[in-house]
Amino acid sequence: MKGIILAGGAGSRLYPLTLVASKQLQPVYDKPMVYYPLTTLLEAGIREIALISTPQDLPRFRQLLGTGERLGVRFEYIEQPHPGGIAQAFLLAADFVGTDPVCLILGDNIFYGATGFNETIRDFKLGATVFGYSVRDPERYGVIELDPKGKIIGIIEKPTTFVSPYAVPGFYVYDGKVVERTRNLKPSPRGELEITDLNKSYLADGVLNVHLMPRGVAWLDAGTSSSLHDASAFIQAIEKRQSIKIGCPEEAAFRQGFISRMDYEKLIGSLPKCEYRSYLENTLSNTF
Repeated sequence: MKGIILAGGAGSRLYPLTLVASKQLQPVYDKPMVYYPLTTLLEAGIREIALISTPQDLPRFRQLLGTGERLGVRFEYIEQPHPGGIAQAFLLAADFVGTDPVCLILGDNIFYGATGFNETIRDFKLGATVFGYSVRDPERYGVIELDPKGKIIGIIEKPTTFVSPYAVPGFYVYDGKVVERTRNLKPSPRGELEITDLNKSYLADGVLNVHLMPRGVAWLDAGTSSSLHDASAFIQAIEKRQSIKIGCPEEAAFRQGFISRMDYEKLIGSLPKCEYRSYLENTLSNTF
């Protein structure tokens, strides 16, 4: 399984912050936003990851993340000259994906709790899997329609009447045919390749599965100033209460066995004296 982080777009909802750095490089409490989706992929055991962003922002991501070698993984950086819809990511990353299964996570989506991502990726074989997250205002999202047995029968964008409380968050898993399917999509009226249309193509063939996230999972979309603040407050509260760090790629790589203890110690030693380094040092002796 390969992974894609889609971190493009103009970030206009965060203006003027995005005059300084892209949305996915903005801080969410004590870490750059991109650390959170990256850690989600690492915790799921994914070691080949492509990051898609604008030509002007890619150098900053390269500076931040490097080649991935220090984490025992491989990063590839792909330009998105102009936004063309979420599904466009698969065309931009066609050479990276090839015919391998792949999961896509949006760079401004943050997840915490027992999401089911790891189990889905571990057991994934064919088709596609989307997730359902219960929200208070489903009319703002793409919503999953289920039959009485809990099987997905439709995805409706911003329904005007109640369909279900389950919105589709920004994490998707696809088989090796996703590039081919994306090439067969037609742009929507707004000129973009829609992820909902891609999902519907799998649904039409009877190979779209849904995993409903249980209670206690947090899904945060940090795409506006208000939601960015809320996400930072949430991360701060959890980290202070539990003495852990959320979205820590170094720790995730070590716990997944991507790097040895010696390499982890060397990585920590290369960091400046700071709270982040002290936390990583503590993970060498503490287990939680």
